[in-house]
Amino acid sequence: MGSIFEIINDAAQAYKGVIPEDRWQEPYMSLEHLIREIDQGVCFWGYEEDGNLMGVMGIQDKGEVTLIRHSYVRTRLRNRGIGTMLLKFLEAMTEKPILIGTWADAIWAVRFYEKNGCRLVSTEDKNRLLGKYWIIPERQVETSVVLAGGWREKVK
Repeated sequence: MGSIFEIINDAAQAYKGVIPEDRWQEPYMSLEHLIREIDQGVCFWGYEEDGNLMGVMGIQDKGEVTLIRHSYVRTRLRNRGIGTMLLKFLEAMTEKPILIGTWADAIWAVRFYEKNGCRLVSTEDKNRLLGKYWIIPERQVETSVVLAGGWREKVK
């Protein structure tokens, strides 16, 4: 769990000064928060080379949908396809529609998911989906977007 914690907090430095100041904290994700996420069903998968964990991404079954959660690649290893490999691996694990939440101002994250076939949902759908499938503060709902992949029909 230490390596997951380390990767998340290293990679999340990209958010500092980008996401709303009131949503930033040090560390970005505490160890207690990470443990709580795992206890709530987020299963982390990683990409490893030569015994070194380089990136992590979580998947969470929420009944009729699957959430992709906490996608992070070590800062020094970005833009090498690690995130795409992890995303494709997790997408292959489910037949359900996939939902991904991220910060609206994290343009690089939004573009990454769009490049990998996901699409932004409307603001109305975003608010409904975040309220239904995530446990996050209202302020985070206001400053986030949701992307969808694998939609066979509209998720209600």
